[in-house]
Amino acid sequence: MPNLLLRNVRPYGGAASDLLIRDGRIAGIGHFEPDAGMPVEDGGGAIAIPGLIDAHTHLDKTTWGMPWHENNRRAVLRERIDFERENRLAIGIDPHRQSMRHAIGLAAHGATHVRSHVDIDPTHKLSIVDGIMETREKLKGIIDIEIVAFPQSGVMVMPGTVELLDEALAQGCEVLGGIDPCGIDRDPKGQLDALFALAVRHQKPIDIHLHETGDLGAFTMELMFERIRANGMQGKVAISHAFALGMNDYLRVGQLIEQIAELDVAILTTGAPSATVPSIMRLKEAGVRVGAGCDGIRDTWGPWGQPDMLDRAKVVGMKNGLRSDKDLAHVLHIVSQGGADVMRIEGYGLAEGCNADLTLLTGETLAHAVVDVAPRPLVVKGGRITARNGQPMVAMP
Repeated sequence: MPNLLLRNVRPYGGAASDLLIRDGRIAGIGHFEPDAGMPVEDGGGAIAIPGLIDAHTHLDKTTWGMPWHENNRRAVLRERIDFERENRLAIGIDPHRQSMRHAIGLAAHGATHVRSHVDIDPTHKLSIVDGIMETREKLKGIIDIEIVAFPQSGVMVMPGTVELLDEALAQGCEVLGGIDPCGIDRDPKGQLDALFALAVRHQKPIDIHLHETGDLGAFTMELMFERIRANGMQGKVAISHAFALGMNDYLRVGQLIEQIAELDVAILTTGAPSATVPSIMRLKEAGVRVGAGCDGIRDTWGPWGQPDMLDRAKVVGMKNGLRSDKDLAHVLHIVSQGGADVMRIEGYGLAEGCNADLTLLTGETLAHAVVDVAPRPLVVKGGRITARNGQPMVAMP
């Protein structure tokens, strides 16, 4: 396991210290002399934080590095889903190659862990999952990839999908996904009953995309709450996007947040500029676990996005109207410790005994680092340097 002495860094923007890394873990924070033969790096006074975490993305979708994809379709969810499913092979979106590009980009910008939703449907069956699993194996020691078995095209409207999800969980997908039980499947009871039964059978957590807004989204959340209680799945369910929590009904949202906190449901936000989004500060006050992700980047859905969680922190902060240094520091928390809390990552942090997964940031303070969005001076995974000045140490395919 790698050893390293990282000198002159400021943990969480505090006083300058050294980080002593032995066998891939943080062995001490203070001032040290290197062991015989130990590599030494000067952090140049940069801020040190635990590795950034993309807790909601789609590694299988990006067209990064491919010829420009001309998007001439309406911004309608069902149309986007159907077009991608039916055309991704003709466009040339190879799931392994493209997920490598996306994941290496995240690592170069300081991410050490990622949760990726990966499409499963009767058209492609588990072939896309196979591509992401190959990427996960090849990038071991650079970035950890957690796979969500994601029925993006729907569950009840796509016969055979439940069986495919069952097989995917048996083959090693860590999380079970879902999407808009009302809006996509038009059968919330059928979809949710099927998903919770699978999750209980395989003892896997659930992470459901919920684009449904207003009272419709609130209704779906309440159906989820019922099944969490009935199946004893407190602390094992996440809601991605949760646009309904951004509706203009303060009391109704408050009632939902109370149940979310009571059932320890995690919320994952992308700070979507074109949608209503949950208030991350209101969720913080309620003690809800909140993570963030870059979602899809430069794909058939749209041209926007970067494989960079610091860029996403900026988006989330701006969408939430945050300006104070304290609040901006919390945005940084969401794209690091918050994601780790959602994903239940063991050994995560910046303390003695934690895994040596960390990134250095420019800036005088944590808030300055979020606003600056400069290249990361150094990224370390398990004590091994994986990127320097925004450039990955592994070749991009």
